[in-house]
Amino acid sequence: MELGKRIKDLRSAHNWNQDELAEKMFVSRQTISNWENEKSYPDIQSILLLSNIFEISLDQLVKGDVEQMQEIINDQDVKQMKFYGKMMLACIGILIVTFGPLYLLIGMWSLIPEGILAMLELYFSKKLNIIEKENDLVTYKEIVTFMNGNSLDEKSKQQEIGKRPYQTVLVMITAGLISGILSFTVVYICKHVIGL
Repeated sequence: MELGKRIKDLRSAHNWNQDELAEKMFVSRQTISNWENEKSYPDIQSILLLSNIFEISLDQLVKGDVEQMQEIINDQDVKQMKFYGKMMLACIGILIVTFGPLYLLIGMWSLIPEGILAMLELYFSKKLNIIEKENDLVTYKEIVTFMNGNSLDEKSKQQEIGKRPYQTVLVMITAGLISGILSFTVVYICKHVIGL
């Protein structure tokens, strides 16, 4: 992306060092350095503040980067996220289907392969989380939405952020209940219908 280079050029044109710009932006010098070296990308509030500080339009500041952000959202990271998501679901599915029969066949020893599957599921879940954090996908989406003439007002954005923990807990409880019901159904079928 070109935003890092533009921030550096605009900072130099104003004869400011990174510390001076950081002070105006209410961030650390390291944050400015990370933006300029493209190790991280400023969030929407920081981009708006940069636009005001440098006295240029938002279009001039982020020109060309919006298309690249859309590619980032829609390309490699999404593919990785889909892969990790599919692997996570596969582990959960295998866990559900194999738990009952394995328990009936080998008893408590079934916890070893089931534990390995559970650890794999957690690994893929963590990888998904890392991709989200590294690429700050939510911020990119906010910027793209903003540049397309739409935006969430602050209240709506905070409401969405506030819902996330509850949604996560609800999804986890629901997934646990469904997994338990399916596991016991498989055990029942194996024990009473098949006769294992």
